[in-house]
Amino acid sequence: MDIYKFWRDILEQNAENIKNYFHKDAYINWHCTNEHFTVDEFMIANCEYPGTWDGEVERVEMTNDLFITVTHVYSRDKTLSFHVTSFIKVIQDKIASVDEYWADDGIAPQWRLDKHIGKAVK
Repeated sequence: MDIYKFWRDILEQNAENIKNYFHKDAYINWHCTNEHFTVDEFMIANCEYPGTWDGEVERVEMTNDLFITVTHVYSRDKTLSFHVTSFIKVIQDKIASVDEYWADDGIAPQWRLDKHIGKAVK
């Protein structure tokens, strides 16, 4: 499976292509919001999400049948920005399950800024 093409289709909300990546009984978990989706439900959640999106896969690790990706996802107007860590289990070149953790990008909390600790990653 081409993980970069998968992410491109996700970001472009390309419903026609996305469904083909999944086993029919696959599931997707968004742990930060405590949501469990079937493939059909995920298609609605992803492809009907408002706005237009872009992003970049920043890291990919693979172990056995598991892709681990870190992807920067942002709105094309640059008003929203997230990083998502995904654990994507692939069996026979199709996704069997996805466990994702989404985080809003933003500045450090004020208490850490006040302590003058740390510095920007990029």
